[in-house]
Amino acid sequence: MAKTDDAEVLEVADHQVRITSPDRVVFPERGETKLDLARYYLAVERPLMAAMGGRPVLLQRFPGGAGGPSFFQKRVAPTKADPWLTTTRVSTPNGTTADALVAVDLAHVLWAVNMGCLGFHVWPHTAADPEHADELRMDLDPSPGVTFPMIQEAAAETRALFEELGIVSRPKTTGNRGIHVYARLQPRWDSYQVRAAGVAMARELERRRPDLITAAWWKEERGSRVFVDYNQNAPHKTVFGAWSVRANAHAQVSTPFAWDELASIEPRELTIATVPARVAATGDPWADAGADPQSIEPLLAMHERDMADGLMDAPWPPVYPKMPNEPPRVAPSRAKKVP
Repeated sequence: MAKTDDAEVLEVADHQVRITSPDRVVFPERGETKLDLARYYLAVERPLMAAMGGRPVLLQRFPGGAGGPSFFQKRVAPTKADPWLTTTRVSTPNGTTADALVAVDLAHVLWAVNMGCLGFHVWPHTAADPEHADELRMDLDPSPGVTFPMIQEAAAETRALFEELGIVSRPKTTGNRGIHVYARLQPRWDSYQVRAAGVAMARELERRRPDLITAAWWKEERGSRVFVDYNQNAPHKTVFGAWSVRANAHAQVSTPFAWDELASIEPRELTIATVPARVAATGDPWADAGADPQSIEPLLAMHERDMADGLMDAPWPPVYPKMPNEPPRVAPSRAKKVP
């Protein structure tokens, strides 16, 4: 690491990455700086790259640091200063395309950190194989009134259903109040099929624990239950990445953990300051994910069963075109009453 005028130059992955204004405080309530954030990612390089290496990433940039205004940046272009930047073509639900940054190595991550990125939102496919989504991502989202112990209980139910179907799953904190449960997949299915698997999973969880879990898209129907957000698997959707640092007051990290830690995990304790030591002591709980890709055939069969029983597709987010077999895209309380 070399220092120039108001910049630190890091030698990373055979590239020189400038961290300008390294002493700028990024987390004002804690005091960590831009360079501290870069050092965090250096400390978790191996598990970070195992989780998102080779994938397109959407950058959430906070020019003034955590707590300030932010914007999402999808389009990235190499410059004369950084000609080595790698990008790939991605699409939005309406068909607009952009060249997004690919997390080829840690140099690309630190380049984004220097640009004020405080959150990496990761595509469910690699740049090398954009036609196949190789991750199923179940987002256990706390509705108003939902406590973290309820999220933990819902995660245990999610794991149990995955195990019953013969699918290996792995959990992580979201960096806020929820839990994400991932299954790394064989590269055989597109995002429409993976979303169908997510819909089937969410509906079956709701059937088994309607007191705790809901698959209801409309907030007015959820009550104080854990919402399983199946639409996080919709085509072109990104999810906050494993090992990424949230722009909240606690500088929480979206941290993978082992299932036997579920009852004791405390998201607010998993921060930019504590996670490196945790990784050094216990390693990467997702280390074998890539060597053990899973099949979603049992969930697709469950989805086909639901359709045969007369269920329609679950609602899609409003930015997507109207989909076949989708119910009316309007909240039940606003739907016209049929005489």
